[in-house]
Amino acid sequence: MDGQVPSTNTDDEISSENQRKPTQPQREWLVRGLSEPGGKLPLFDYRGQKISSRTVESCIKYGWAEPWFENPIKPDWQVCKITNMGKNILKESQ
Repeated sequence: MDGQVPSTNTDDEISSENQRKPTQPQREWLVRGLSEPGGKLPLFDYRGQKISSRTVESCIKYGWAEPWFENPIKPDWQVCKITNMGKNILKESQ
């Protein structure tokens, strides 16, 4: 051992994460935050259906969205807002 801590991410993993593009459902959700005050992302889609928790969690994971505040009426529903990274990824993936 030379005293160095081994890296957990390879260069390939880092570059593929940086180049990741949103899926169609992720993109549709994120775009809606562009026109809302403070970048608030909706809890429901245009059909009145709850946004998939997979969509929400994956956008948070990639840094495109972040939790904004707790929902007192439905604590299991995350109220989120789009991040600057989310805005940038939308511009890049047009």
